[in-house]
Amino acid sequence: MDLIEALYADGLTCVVGAGGKKTTLYALANAAERAVLTATVRIPLFDEQVSRVVVTDDPVGELDGNGEWPLGLVPEREDDRYRGYDPEVVDDLSAHAPGPVLVKADGARTREFKAPGEDEPRIPEHADTVLPVASVHVVGKPLSEEFVHRPERVADLTGLSTGDTVEPEHVAQVLAHARGGLKGVPRDATVVPVLNKVDDGDLLVTARRIAHGIHDLLAEEFHVPHVALTSHGEVVRTV
Repeated sequence: MDLIEALYADGLTCVVGAGGKKTTLYALANAAERAVLTATVRIPLFDEQVSRVVVTDDPVGELDGNGEWPLGLVPEREDDRYRGYDPEVVDDLSAHAPGPVLVKADGARTREFKAPGEDEPRIPEHADTVLPVASVHVVGKPLSEEFVHRPERVADLTGLSTGDTVEPEHVAQVLAHARGGLKGVPRDATVVPVLNKVDDGDLLVTARRIAHGIHDLLAEEFHVPHVALTSHGEVVRTV
């Protein structure tokens, strides 16, 4: 299945969550025509994932005459990371971009699963699509900082205690929660939850359980056409 079509990533698309954000962003950037890759939070250096990266305070100006896509745009470099733009700047960038604008909108410190903090995600007001990501590898693991970013927030949303085993229903609860995967999503945006690392048949069964749980829990005001199951930047199926 076409990645852009499955993830509704033909406009201003924000990726949040844990366990596959960067893989998803890079795969989308290279699958789309004339894509821009950027962030509203810090992002590890990604020069090898795009045709070129430009550090600039005028991202809109860099679009004129650009012939190398996908294009990375960031405001500043800090050691092994780039800083992100304010969400309002990304909104303006998207209004002028000739193709999709793909945005890393929160952080997870390479964990498999998370719930957002007080000051995140940083989703632009005019985002067309939001992709809340979780790795199915977290199922069966203990709720701990080794596997989960901000485990105390996951505990608050699920009723789990530190050290308890994360089950499919807990992943669904977080991704479908207004203070979880749906936090900060504009009401007119499309939401496509992404269950990543669905690498074999057993994990597919797990992912399908999570996906059905998400559909059962979602509030009606959110437009969620399906849940995407992915592996290595490719769509395995939608549910």
